Amino acid sequence: VQLQASGGGLVQPGGSQRLSCVASGSVNTIVTMGWYRQAPGKQRELVADITNAGTKKYADSAKGRFTISRDNAKNWVYPQMNSLNSEDTAIYYCNTETTEFPYRYWGQGTQVTVSS
Repeated sequence: VQLQASGGGLVQPGGSQRLSCVASGSVNTIVTMGWYRQAPGKQRELVADITNAGTKKYADSAKGRFTISRDNAKNWVYPQMNSLNSEDTAIYYCNTETTEFPYRYWGQGTQVTVSS
């Protein structure tokens, strides 16, 4: 599975940003698509993900502010991130879990910087 991410950049505090990720290759093995992030000096953490059935999971920090959506026909996942603050500054990584080895794939990271 190959993941192509886009979006990111500089956004002002309180602003919004939408990321996008498209999967290609063995997409029939995909179970979950989502996004992780890694801030400087911190471990990579889940932001949100969504299963094939549409079940969504959010980090506590994302609840109420972020909405993840997915287009299964296009193998496309996109989180809408609102009310961004400085703590959301990080490199964001698209991720997918699959039914076949290696069971997890990562896209290239995209930087989101929240600053005035």
